Amino acid sequence: MAFAASASDKSPASAVLSPPPPPPKFPFAAGVTSLTRDSVKLVESEVRAGGDKFGKHFEVSTYGESHGGGVGCVISGCPPRIPLSEEDLQFELDRRRPGQSRITTPRKETDTCRILSGIYDGMTTGTSICISVPNTDQRGHDYSEMSLAYRPSHADATYDFKYGLRAIQGGGRSSARETIGRVAAGAIAKKILKMYAGTEILAYVSQVHKVVLPEGVVDHETVTLDQIESNIVRCPDPDYAQKMIEAIDEVRVKGDSVGGIVTCIARNVPRGLGCPVFDKLEADLAKAMLSLPATKGFEIGSGFAGTFLTGSEHNDEFFMDEHGNMRTRTNRSGGVQGGISNGETIYLRIAFKPTSTIAKKQQTVTRDRHETELIARGRHDPCVVPRGCGSNGGSHGGFGAVGSTDGANITMRIVSCQCCSSATNCSRSKWISGHSIEIEFIPFPSISSSKWWQ
Repeated sequence: MAFAASASDKSPASAVLSPPPPPPKFPFAAGVTSLTRDSVKLVESEVRAGGDKFGKHFEVSTYGESHGGGVGCVISGCPPRIPLSEEDLQFELDRRRPGQSRITTPRKETDTCRILSGIYDGMTTGTSICISVPNTDQRGHDYSEMSLAYRPSHADATYDFKYGLRAIQGGGRSSARETIGRVAAGAIAKKILKMYAGTEILAYVSQVHKVVLPEGVVDHETVTLDQIESNIVRCPDPDYAQKMIEAIDEVRVKGDSVGGIVTCIARNVPRGLGCPVFDKLEADLAKAMLSLPATKGFEIGSGFAGTFLTGSEHNDEFFMDEHGNMRTRTNRSGGVQGGISNGETIYLRIAFKPTSTIAKKQQTVTRDRHETELIARGRHDPCVVPRGCGSNGGSHGGFGAVGSTDGANITMRIVSCQCCSSATNCSRSKWISGHSIEIEFIPFPSISSSKWWQ
């Protein structure tokens, strides 16, 4: 990142790299004017609020920075005796990896993962799983002058406001590289959901700038990963994919950026996930999705478009299918009603803003409060949206957080099959290999490892 003073600067001092001002005496607690016991407690409480964890029983903590030694995660609460290897995680990490095409950042990282704990003889042990990915292609000098100039709409300024200092290179924890830990954890969560409920999670790009994939073009019940991965923008419709690529190319050559929308779907979701009021399933999903870098919007089901309908138009009417299961004829609820999953496909959309670090000249302010102009250096995505699908669902691998969210609240054990009293030898299951089964929901802490596999 480099900033250059020009004749339009309102202060000549902005052209001089003067040392930054000292941090305020109480950077964490605005309005505190004296060291009292209460003010010290306030400062301590804000310092400890790191925001690095997500989940309740399946808890994910991410660590690392874009230009540090590496990034990764620690997962607590993963059930034991689940087959797991580094190859399982690497497939997902490769999908979010930078430098895959001309419409992503040119930074080159292998993103090779190592599982440091929680695995023995190819199986999870039930203890904490630590996953590490080294950074190998840092360019710290690209950010040398950024210590004095804030990038417009970036976290540079707000981190400085809150903490009195910030990681200069790559934006530190605000970098999208933080999502590597989420991708790895999401890969494990997705595997658990697939093994025990047949749940499948996918995501695709449905909008780039003004190129919008019309509703109904993609069938959420039949779209496949191969269709999504058939092009570099990860839109399953080839005609609209080409238009999206052209839209990104148009701003890329100008040093600008665009945003867009990722649509995420989860099929074969068991009924009963989520709790009333503050622990609603869509509330957990919204928190997971909006914690991703560059996100600015979230909607589930009909979302904001539902406000244009009447109740009779919006309601999902119930019926009995050929297997005797209660279903809905439409799915404007997006698979969630009253904060609890109803067994239909969950679908949601996440809006991503244009990348804030661009190569076009912008007006900004230095850390010592002088106005200047900023011209960015470094390697950045002209559009982050295609990499938002890079882990089979959700922004920079973030829809793996659906697995993390579900796992955080509840887990599942097959009790019986409704049509033949066998959960393993029936051909009619909706959830596993086409059977209709009864599922018992049990919080993770109450399950013994021996009963989990019965």
